[in-house]
Amino acid sequence: MKVGVVGVGCSKFGQREVTLQELTFEAVKEALKDANLSQEDIEISVVGCVGTRGYELMPAVVVNEYCGFAGKGPLRVEAACATGSAAVYTAFSSIKSGLADIAIAIGVEKMTEVDTATSAAIGGRAGNYLWEHHFYGTTFPAYYAMHATAHMAKFGTTERQMAMVAVKAHRNAVKNPKAHFQKEISVEDVLNSRTITYPLKLYDCSPISDGASAAILASEKAIKEHGWDAIWIESVGFSSDTSNMTMREDFVGLKATRIAAEMAYKKAKIDDPLKSFDLATVHDCFTIAEIMAYEDLGFCRKGEGGKFIENGESDFGGKIPVNTFGGLKAKGHPLAATGVAMVYEVVKQLREDAGKLQVDLKHYRALTHNVGGTGHFCWVFIFGR
Repeated sequence: MKVGVVGVGCSKFGQREVTLQELTFEAVKEALKDANLSQEDIEISVVGCVGTRGYELMPAVVVNEYCGFAGKGPLRVEAACATGSAAVYTAFSSIKSGLADIAIAIGVEKMTEVDTATSAAIGGRAGNYLWEHHFYGTTFPAYYAMHATAHMAKFGTTERQMAMVAVKAHRNAVKNPKAHFQKEISVEDVLNSRTITYPLKLYDCSPISDGASAAILASEKAIKEHGWDAIWIESVGFSSDTSNMTMREDFVGLKATRIAAEMAYKKAKIDDPLKSFDLATVHDCFTIAEIMAYEDLGFCRKGEGGKFIENGESDFGGKIPVNTFGGLKAKGHPLAATGVAMVYEVVKQLREDAGKLQVDLKHYRALTHNVGGTGHFCWVFIFGR
C-alpha cells in the first residue's frame, strides 16, 4: 500500500509567547486547510514531543484535546531530536498496516521555558547519563565538538568551512518568514563569535526555539477518493547506535545515518543520490553535523564534506541544495518539530510552492535526514512526486 503526504503546516519558529496547545494549533490548522480536511476526517493523531523543557508531563493529551483530536489516539512518541520523524514514521506505519487511511503526525516543542544553562544540562543527559554526563558533565555542543576535532584532525576540515554552513543557512532563512533567525551573517561573523566548545562557536550552533509542525498522511485509496496531488513516501530508512560514545567505531561520522541511508536507498533502488534528488534536508544541529551528513548520505566521499560546502555544491545551483529553508541552524530546532518541518519543506519544494526558495526540479525527489541525539537515532525518508 502506497502512502502519501496530502497536507502540511508549520508554525513560526522562535521564542513564542503562546501555550504549547496554541503553538501546535498553528501548524495543525494550516495542515488541515492545506488538505481541505476537518478534524473529523483524521483517524489517528501521533504527537511527537520530547517535553524535557516544558511544563506539560503528558503533552499529547492536551495537544489532541485542544486541536480537536481527542479520541483519535492519542499517541505520543519520543526519539530525542528525531522525534518528529518518529511521529511521521508511526503515522506512516499505521496507514501501511491498514489500521487507518488518514493520519496526522505532529511535532511540537516549547524549548524556551527554561534558561540556557538548564537546557544545556538537560540535553547533556540525553546521551548516556551515568557514564558521560554524571561524571564528565557532557553537553551536546561538547559531543559535536568532539566530532569536529576528530574530523579536522583526520581530514583537514577547517573552521572556515564549518562557518560556511552557517552562512548558507542564514542566507536561506532570510527568505523564510517562519525561520527563527532572519539575518544574514558572514564567515567572519561566525569565526569571531564566542567559543562555546572548541572549535564550535556561537554561530556554529542551532538556537533554542519554540515551534510546531504537522503533516497529514493518507493511503493510496484515500488519495484517489479525495483527488489529492500527493507527495509520496517512496521509502524509509532507520537505525540507531550505542548510547555510550566510547563504544562507537569512530567520531568522524554517524553510523546510524549511513545505515538508515543505505536502507532507504535500497528500498527506493537508488544507486547515486546526487543523480536522484533535487534537494535534501539534513540534520545540521551544529555546522559539523551538516558536513558529516554530506559524507554519510553519499553526497561526497568521506573526508570531502568540507570541500563540498566550500565549492558551493550544497547551495542553490550546486550538485544538491541542502536545507533550503535555513536548516536547524537558522530556521530553528524545536526538537520534536524538526523532523516534521523537514517534511513540510520538501513537500513545499516538490509542489513547486517554495516561493523565493524554490529549487529547480528535475527528478521530483527529495530526502529528509533527521538525527536523534548524537547519532543515537536516525531516520531517512525519500519523497517523490
